[in-house]
Amino acid sequence: MGKFSKIGFVLATLGSSIGLGHIWRFPYMTGQMGGGAFILLFFVLALSIGVSLLVADMIIGNKGRSDVVGCFEALDSHPKKPWRFVGIAIIGGPLILSFYAVILGWILYYFFAISFQLPSTMELSKFNFMELMVSHVWYQILGFSAVLGVTALIVSFGVKDGIEKLNLVLMPLLFIIFIGLLVYAMFQPSFMQAVHFLFGFRYEDLNGRVLVEAMAQMFFSLSLGVGTIVTYAAVSPSNQNLLKSSLWVVIPGIAISLIVGLIIFTFFFGYEGVLEKGGDGGMDLVFISLPLIFAEFGAVGQFLCFAFLGALIFAGITSTISLLEPSVFYFTQRYKVSRIKASLAISAIVFVLGLLAIDSFRAFYIGKHFTPEFYPALVAAVGEMSRAFSNNTFFFLDMITAKVIMPLSALASIIFLGYAMKTQRVREFTQGFLSPLSFAIWYAIIRYVAPFVIVAVFLFQIFAQ
Repeated sequence: MGKFSKIGFVLATLGSSIGLGHIWRFPYMTGQMGGGAFILLFFVLALSIGVSLLVADMIIGNKGRSDVVGCFEALDSHPKKPWRFVGIAIIGGPLILSFYAVILGWILYYFFAISFQLPSTMELSKFNFMELMVSHVWYQILGFSAVLGVTALIVSFGVKDGIEKLNLVLMPLLFIIFIGLLVYAMFQPSFMQAVHFLFGFRYEDLNGRVLVEAMAQMFFSLSLGVGTIVTYAAVSPSNQNLLKSSLWVVIPGIAISLIVGLIIFTFFFGYEGVLEKGGDGGMDLVFISLPLIFAEFGAVGQFLCFAFLGALIFAGITSTISLLEPSVFYFTQRYKVSRIKASLAISAIVFVLGLLAIDSFRAFYIGKHFTPEFYPALVAAVGEMSRAFSNNTFFFLDMITAKVIMPLSALASIIFLGYAMKTQRVREFTQGFLSPLSFAIWYAIIRYVAPFVIVAVFLFQIFAQ
């Protein structure tokens, strides 16, 4: 069983964290939630609860030294080992991967098909995405399959030769690209407008929905609650400083979120005049608005679009492998099957779910966005059929993972450490990296603060619908 080096573990965990959650989801959620208030809550949650939960998951993996289920079995003192069922969290990875790889497949398509021929009008930009959704469904499947295939291939090489080597190359490249884009953005007239939007705080913007979305964003962007951190920590050095490792994951992740936010909103505010007929956020930001904005820069815009989408692909791949690894690691450890067989078998299931996700989002998009100005004759035939046969697979997978599986799995982990295990044993696990005072603070967070916040947010999501 291969093991990470100390830096390899940090970079792999950081790679699992920095993905579409930081680069794609964070900017559009910030835009929808009004800017400063959402960012403040996200940062407070990430630096307090997020770091605490990362440390908790790392302890379970680093001391359990097995797959997710095996780690809970090894640390559970109860004869019947009931806490092993927390290991069901590993199903979250393949579920997320099934729609995450779909989005990354769209980005791959835009990288090759749109970067070199940017749209000149909003209508053409919308048309490009509609073409992808309606006429080029096989391109969606091809892009999704390519992402899934590369992910399975890298995971099949193992921890040392696959995951660590990839992150050693892609993570530095990712930061270089975004720092370069940030420097370019800083010389744009709209840069300070982006700064004020991201950091301008208004008390009236704080509400329950913003807290819910900030919490969901924290889980989504830190790879919590799907077994990734436990799995990676299980093959990390036994003397790894887990607190420093957690900070090296959270702080650079926050930095990337800010950098990407500043880049995107600088471009957005600088050219919002071309977006007066633009989309309503979410997918439209990356796939409709940004290509049109980049087109305003002329030849430079093609390079900017190429670099931005390339960085998204790099970040996405480092995350997809972290979504597949926990379940592959489980089957290789538990049933002694080869990595190649486990990767292919799980990827086959993900592929089927991904096809359903593609079909459901395609149907949703046609039903929502198709208007008589585009393909009038097709509206009645396809639009009605799509509404009749559409399902919510794409959005259900997003909801069930980000707002149910991930927070509940994280809750179970901290209850296990905070209540099922004896305090003295937990303290022994942390003596190498937590002082008595920092242990007391961390232990109070995982016993009282984090469970209360997670439960409150979870209940709010259920009863506020």
